[in-house]
Amino acid sequence: MTTTESKPMAGGGDTAGGNGSPDATYESHLTADEQKWIDKKKYAWIFSIVPAAIPIIIWALAEWMIAIDAPAFFQHASWYLGPIAVFILIPIGDFVLGRDGENAPEEFVPQLEETKYYRIVSYLYFPVMLASLLLCCWKWTSGDLTWYDNLGLAWSMGMTSGIGIVAAHELGHKKTGFERWLAKIVLAVPAYGHFYVEHNKGHHVKVATPEDPVSSRMGENAYVYLIRSIPKQIPRAWNVEKTRLARSKKGQFNLDNDVWNAWLITAVLWVALLVGFGFGILPYMILQAVIGIALLEFVNYLEHYGLLRQKLEDGRYERCSPEHSWNSDNLTTNIFLYQLQRHSDHHANPTRRYQSLRSDVFAPELPAGYATMIAAAAVPPVWSWVMDKRLMQYYNYDIERANLHPSKAAKLRKKWNRVAAEQAQAQKATVA
Repeated sequence: MTTTESKPMAGGGDTAGGNGSPDATYESHLTADEQKWIDKKKYAWIFSIVPAAIPIIIWALAEWMIAIDAPAFFQHASWYLGPIAVFILIPIGDFVLGRDGENAPEEFVPQLEETKYYRIVSYLYFPVMLASLLLCCWKWTSGDLTWYDNLGLAWSMGMTSGIGIVAAHELGHKKTGFERWLAKIVLAVPAYGHFYVEHNKGHHVKVATPEDPVSSRMGENAYVYLIRSIPKQIPRAWNVEKTRLARSKKGQFNLDNDVWNAWLITAVLWVALLVGFGFGILPYMILQAVIGIALLEFVNYLEHYGLLRQKLEDGRYERCSPEHSWNSDNLTTNIFLYQLQRHSDHHANPTRRYQSLRSDVFAPELPAGYATMIAAAAVPPVWSWVMDKRLMQYYNYDIERANLHPSKAAKLRKKWNRVAAEQAQAQKATVA
């Protein structure tokens, strides 16, 4: 893993050497290796647009299969390529390409942040996603597909929508109005506009505490988490905006309400599609939205599972640190999810752009990439078997340091206090 420390400018001034040029200043405080550093992933980021094009790729593949008279099974199965790509092909890529582990030297971060290429790549997700959505609406109403083909296409569009929320997440954290509005438009596809406020002003404030509905608790399975978390997110987002607007003497239904205006964008998009293509698309639109939301919330589930910020003497929680997010630095998933897996750095630097996010040696590490871990979370006994032990090892078997699900707390304490005692006994025997 590449780790670097910031180095001060020579003499603390703005120039160095004899020529006084900014470039000379910039290079003078870098090591020889750092001066040679280039972003090896720079052009790989183009592949982050591929999830937005999943339905388009599927349609092209299906047309090709028809043209070569492929077996009917493969023609129908092709419409399910979306989940196949996310839950089979990406984990294979993680296994083959392995971990990333490379961080840009901190001195290069400002340069990376200002390089417009990276911004354009993230902006392109929306137009490609919109083209995919329009294609889906056309195919859903064309009469060319069977009902199970349509379901497969909706499921695949759900993968595009779910990863689209990740793209919106990247844009929604930025300071420019264009990027924030583009985030809201992307969120309109899965009808999850409140996420723009809830994530930035709710989750980031209360992350890894019992007060945060988005931080999952040890002993809480993914399905219980979804039922508990999702209904609490909308009122929290609304109350955040209501409070903010009240300080400016504005009503909660003012168009400056970022939840309200995001929902209006959603309504405009969905009504336009229903008018243009008919109500026959509605079941599939709802299905793709549900799948996209579920994909996002499964990711939320695994990002902070059981991790807890401790309370200080004044009643406040300790500052969020790398220890409060599960990281996973697999290269393939990093490319497709804008390095969301470098989650601890994201919480430390929320406005930092995806290309600059850093892997942190102090953050707890998931055993595999997000797609693999989502599959594990979908089977609660598998998730508990893998992650509860990993969490306790990270906390040195101190169950009181974990964020516990209240209904499971007593059972978990009994189990892991016994394990802790066994570990302590084994250590004493080793020393003896």
